[in-house]
Amino acid sequence: MSIWDRLGDFITRVSSSTSSGVADVVEAVRTVFSGDPDLRRRVAFSVAMIALSAKMAKADGIVTQDEVRAFQQIFEVPKEQTRNVARLYDLAKRDIAGFETYAARMAQLCGSGHSNCAMLEDILDGLFHIAKADGLVHEREGQFLHRIAEIFRIEEAHYQSILARHVDLGAADPYVVLGIERGKPFEEVRKRYRKLVSDNHPDRLIARGLPQEFIKIATSRIAAINAAYEMIERGLRHA
Repeated sequence: MSIWDRLGDFITRVSSSTSSGVADVVEAVRTVFSGDPDLRRRVAFSVAMIALSAKMAKADGIVTQDEVRAFQQIFEVPKEQTRNVARLYDLAKRDIAGFETYAARMAQLCGSGHSNCAMLEDILDGLFHIAKADGLVHEREGQFLHRIAEIFRIEEAHYQSILARHVDLGAADPYVVLGIERGKPFEEVRKRYRKLVSDNHPDRLIARGLPQEFIKIATSRIAAINAAYEMIERGLRHA
């Protein structure tokens, strides 16, 4: 049985509940998949992405076709399971619990408990990918994403690095993209660059519980990291 079949069965079970609030969803993930930690991580990531995407759409007030396509780039949902994914999306959107409550619960479900948790960064990255799909991150989306980062315990400097990968900040500072202080020796820049590339290797992402499709997002992340490193390298060479 594929992860989408398992996720579909799970959504059917949860959405048939009388309340099906965020607490019910989180507890159900923990309970239903308690015997398979790897599957639980993958389901938890998918549930978090679907639910927080719904909350972001509600905060922004509009869902564009570009955002729908961006969501579909992250999750290539089998046709027979699209209805179940839509049910979870609608459940989260209708839930009277605010997005901050959802973010806190999803952080408990998916996070390590430490600041700058890699899996929570992956979720934030996916949300940025959806938010910018129509060409820009709107003000309400930006406020939503920044607050999500705070709840996820992603430090401000680290958040700025994530933001710089996704948003055209004009003359975007490549040092911000790499998360390293300007003026550091080039050897330290190269060491930081290599660590980022290693941390974002597809095998590591899959081991964290990301679905195979998310590798597309990781590819764009690596592209931004490469571009920043090359910009610094060129600048130092010509200095």
